[in-house]
Amino acid sequence: MIFGNIDQLEEFPYLEEAVKECFEYAKTHDLASFEKGSHEIDGDRLFVNIVEYTTTTPEERFWEAHKKYLDVHVMIRGTEQIDVNFIQNMEQKDFVEKDDFLPLEGEKNGHVILRDGDFLVCYPSDGHRTAIAVNGPEEIKKAIFKVKI
Repeated sequence: MIFGNIDQLEEFPYLEEAVKECFEYAKTHDLASFEKGSHEIDGDRLFVNIVEYTTTTPEERFWEAHKKYLDVHVMIRGTEQIDVNFIQNMEQKDFVEKDDFLPLEGEKNGHVILRDGDFLVCYPSDGHRTAIAVNGPEEIKKAIFKVKI
């Protein structure tokens, strides 16, 4: 996983071109004006899901990972904690092929807090649990770019 801010991308020259493409898209489009839902960028190779929700407790949320796509979370508005752990440290459930969804169970070994402009890149070995409240429940808006591996 890689954690940073979209305004300091010069610190990440080694990122995959497709991940850099996500950041370029985010900088050249007004993602805050996008409606909730999925928006195609380049077919199934690259698209962005815009989500809006209220953060909550860890007990209300679930763990996940993906095999076919990288997740590139970019915070548009709000503050959210994302718990993380490597999938090899967790109990892996049955993979749901059609949704590219690997459910997991276990505990976090760390977390990041995303604020406006922050990003988190999750690779297939990165289990993540999103939507955790930081200072109580908060409405957030976030872009989740999906990059086909």
